[in-house]
Amino acid sequence: MVHGRVLDSLKNNTLRKNLIHHPFFEAVKSDTLARNDVAVFLGQWWHPLHYFPNFLSRSISVVPNLETKTAICAILSEELGEGNPEKAHERIYIETMTAAGFSRQQVTETRPLSSTRDLVHGYERASSASLSALGFMYGTEVADLAMVSGIGAAVRRVTGMKNLPWVDIHVLQEPNHVNKASDALEPELSDEQYRSVVASAEEMWRLWIAFFSELTRVFDQESIEQRTAAK
Repeated sequence: MVHGRVLDSLKNNTLRKNLIHHPFFEAVKSDTLARNDVAVFLGQWWHPLHYFPNFLSRSISVVPNLETKTAICAILSEELGEGNPEKAHERIYIETMTAAGFSRQQVTETRPLSSTRDLVHGYERASSASLSALGFMYGTEVADLAMVSGIGAAVRRVTGMKNLPWVDIHVLQEPNHVNKASDALEPELSDEQYRSVVASAEEMWRLWIAFFSELTRVFDQESIEQRTAAK
């Protein structure tokens, strides 16, 4: 299976489309979205965000060739601020959301939901073998900007802020991340290897879908409780 055909297949995968068009992203555009709802998913998003550099570094240790290691290393460098820890994505995330009025405790100290734990554990498992690591990495990079943009829209809606550096850095760097993720795929995969990469990407997308589905249920339950309390 040649490189380009792998990428086209993954980009057009139904599960990827289901993820980036998840009903959650329509819900966060709603006028009924509450500030507390946004705080909830900011706190849940923190967990995979915080673990992602670990996933990348573990993946570097299991992929077989220097070209692949180098491509993943370039993504990791940007995630960690390209030599400046203050520019690391998780630092920018904290600064952006606290500037928007959310507390550091809300952003970084919220207990993970069950789907959030499953998602992080999925990244940990995937980084133990080359093909699963590649599947999770590519699956993340082709969906990440759509997810970040949705979260940015929700934060802007409930806070009125226009300048969100954490969103802006993704808009700037994500095309390069996708290119590097593409470079990290083997130039040619056997049919069996191709199926393994796709299966791992699909596993990752299912975990993210479950993550957003559980958040949607949490929002719905809070809405029911609020309406009940108002009676």
